Amino acid sequence: MAQVTIRHLQEEVEIRLRQRATLHGCSVEEEIQRILHDAVKEEIPLQKGLGSRIAARFAQSGLTDDLPELHGQILYPIDFAP
Repeated sequence: MAQVTIRHLQEEVEIRLRQRATLHGCSVEEEIQRILHDAVKEEIPLQKGLGSRIAARFAQSGLTDDLPELHGQILYPIDFAP
C-alpha cells in the first residue's frame, strides 16, 4: 500500500479531520483513507473532445460535409511576412 505525506495542511482542515475521525470512531489516518476512497469511486463524467464540442456548437450552421482529419499531418506556422 502506498504512503502519502501531506505538507502544509491548514490547521482548520486538520481540526475538522480530527473531529470527523472522532465522530466516526476511527483514527485520523483511517478517516483520510475513507475520504480518499469515497472521492475516487465517484464516476467522473468524461468530457467530450474538442472536436466533438466544436461540432456540437456549430451543428445548426448548415454544414453537412465532414471536415478532413489532420491526424499525422505536419502543420506549419503561417508566414504573414509580405
